[in-house]
Amino acid sequence: METSFSNGLNQTDSVGGSLIYLVDDDVSVLRALGRRLRAAGFEVEAFESAHDFLAHPRSVRSSCAVMDLEMPNMSGLAVQELLAAEDESLPIVFLTAHGDIPSSVQAMKGGAVDFLTKPVRGEELIAAVNRALQLVDQEREVRSVKQIWRERYASLTPCERRVFALIVKGLPNKGIAVETEVSERTVKAHRAEVMRKLCVQSAAELGRSVEWIGEKFVPASAE
Repeated sequence: METSFSNGLNQTDSVGGSLIYLVDDDVSVLRALGRRLRAAGFEVEAFESAHDFLAHPRSVRSSCAVMDLEMPNMSGLAVQELLAAEDESLPIVFLTAHGDIPSSVQAMKGGAVDFLTKPVRGEELIAAVNRALQLVDQEREVRSVKQIWRERYASLTPCERRVFALIVKGLPNKGIAVETEVSERTVKAHRAEVMRKLCVQSAAELGRSVEWIGEKFVPASAE
């Protein structure tokens, strides 16, 4: 069950800001950390179990989770594994009362932002949360840029994609003409359209764009 701790405002009164999910089976910890985070200007949603947290719809706003490592029925590491499978992963700051080194190593390898030992100092918690939220913003920016490149790539015709792939492979116009069995003039026309649609000025920029297009890009060797 979600545990709601009032800070004088209803959820509908909150304007903007980042959202922090607190997950801990110790209600006293939820209260203490919730107060500290709200005092720093964050909105907080608190949960007494991993199951309650996972069952709760998550916001589209910038957010992260502050989560106990050891909880009944489902550990924080198990939650981390489930979240990692989602399209937009949620950064996690783990809390522990024991300082378990193997678990901390596993958590960090799984992408945890930090691993804090209870009792957590306020400034340490806020610093970790800010790092997590910075990661959220950076990842969203990267996804946005990738989406723009993929939309540009999708606008290419099959012939233009073929020419694009051969340019990236390093072939000159004459070589592309031989590969595609069209005239060099046609290759130049396709090349110009590729550059225009992808909004680039050089073959070097085309090469760099492949990284942003990602798995959607079809290399010449795969055709």
